Amino acid sequence: MRDPRNHAKVGYSMILVAASLAVIGIMAIFLASDVLFADNMQRDNSAQFNECKSNDFSTEECLKYCSRINTVISGVFTDSCD
Repeated sequence: MRDPRNHAKVGYSMILVAASLAVIGIMAIFLASDVLFADNMQRDNSAQFNECKSNDFSTEECLKYCSRINTVISGVFTDSCD
């Protein structure tokens, strides 16, 4: 005879799936006004990095990049982060 608790496990799984879909729907409602939210964030960060690169990373707000540059992978080499 089959274990009757399997039906309960399936029911709990269905509730979990429905809740996760509801959370995704609520997030979509709040972000619907700015559909390019992540794209705008990336463009802003890239613009800030390029501005810091043109200033040779000499300002205080650009010091956060010093730990990530001066490597072959980044391709950006500067003496102002020493």
